[in-house]
Amino acid sequence: MLSRDPVAARSALPLAVRIAGYTPNVEGPWFDELAKTDAVVNLSGEQLVGVRWSAAKKKEFEESRIGVAKTLVKAIERIPQNHRPQVIIGASGVGYYGAHGPNEEIDESSLPGRDYVALLAERWEEALAPAAALGTRVVRGRFGLVIGKGGGAIDKMARPFRMHVGGPIGSGQQMVSWVHLDDVCGMIQLAIDKPELTGPMNVTAPNPVNMDQFAEAIGVILHRRSYLRVPEGAVKALFGEGAEPLLTGQRVLPKVAEAMGYEFEYPELLPALESVIGPD
Repeated sequence: MLSRDPVAARSALPLAVRIAGYTPNVEGPWFDELAKTDAVVNLSGEQLVGVRWSAAKKKEFEESRIGVAKTLVKAIERIPQNHRPQVIIGASGVGYYGAHGPNEEIDESSLPGRDYVALLAERWEEALAPAAALGTRVVRGRFGLVIGKGGGAIDKMARPFRMHVGGPIGSGQQMVSWVHLDDVCGMIQLAIDKPELTGPMNVTAPNPVNMDQFAEAIGVILHRRSYLRVPEGAVKALFGEGAEPLLTGQRVLPKVAEAMGYEFEYPELLPALESVIGPD
């Protein structure tokens, strides 16, 4: 595992996991670590949702995605051909497809959007594409909202409910394409194990819901009402342009993973949320 903080990573991971420090976008000894692995999973990227965007922030978003991807390709190119990783799996997002209405079904064959997030995701994927010419299979993972323990978006969304002030964001009709962390790991393993899998793969559960339904599910599990809606105007006042990913969405389906025979651990939202925020 490559980590910007190998000490913290060491304390969180089993001893059997090899950890090497690296600085994104900077060449270093970590280049040599890639020659010792069969698969690379690139999960780098500054947090984009739930922050206020600025020119400086956008530069961070782009460097942490596009810049890191280009550096990874450079590292693979430096490795002798017979020692290069067999596959590299990128992790952009379902924002690749842009905003869509709640009844529009999106799969891996759908065209990219033209807003900032979509263009960023498209450039991110393009930055990894040259690895294919080096003999490394490229899988373009497009991740939905990840449901997992240990912080993240779900903890932030659940916090107001625990204080009896929870509710949906915006109109509530925007689609939320979610996925449980266990299925994220499962689909990454699928991408590693299936040499015929190349190109885009939506890393989402097969049953997306709208924001009203998502908030209601949190309330059901926490035994709270979902009633205090966060108005669009308040979200825009707080995050400016960065409000768009929270107020829009897309119904994204995992057609590629399903065609490959992947069986979901958590195909439905309520059990997925209960495993994370329900009683232990």
